[in-house]
Amino acid sequence: MIGNIRGIILEKQPPEILIEAGGVGYEVQVPMTSFYQLPEIGQEANLCIHFVVREDAQLLFGFANKQERAVFRELIKASGVGPKLALTILSGMNAQQFMQCVSMEDVTGLTKLPGVGKKTAERLVIEMRDRLSKLAKEQGYTETVHLTPDLPVENTFVRRTDAKEEALSALIALGYKPPQAIRVINAVYKDEISSEALIREALRAMV
Repeated sequence: MIGNIRGIILEKQPPEILIEAGGVGYEVQVPMTSFYQLPEIGQEANLCIHFVVREDAQLLFGFANKQERAVFRELIKASGVGPKLALTILSGMNAQQFMQCVSMEDVTGLTKLPGVGKKTAERLVIEMRDRLSKLAKEQGYTETVHLTPDLPVENTFVRRTDAKEEALSALIALGYKPPQAIRVINAVYKDEISSEALIREALRAMV
């Protein structure tokens, strides 16, 4: 069982990264709330891992801290929620925001996430309210990954077309429909915005 990976980031294609550890490259899917905290390509990152084994694939999901992973694990226990939907939910809001939505029974807030209809939102509240309350008491802390503060300027900004294309690919991968994603990206786009910042602003606009 893989529980943690520390290594060098080789590629970043939201919501997936390629990270090398011990001479092996691991493809890891990362919710955008954790993706934003990752250092640049070529730098070291430490990820909490949830390992999924299926008949047709072995999947790695990475998180910036144990709290995000714990909430992800609780999510996939809920009826009708698989790893992909859990990843989408934690891309639209971070673990604490999701826990607050469930605690406050904010069904409307949850239904703004792709793939979460009213029935699914109501089920999440009913099934997860007590479990998340218990989790909050057990893990009232966040252990974040080490981030390098001084990022090279040439890696921080990308060309206009690259930023829009990466943002569009990421939003589609997270379950948003192309017309909706394109409309929101165009609405929040600013000159010299990085792809990660563009994705973050687009997700905020959708929620």
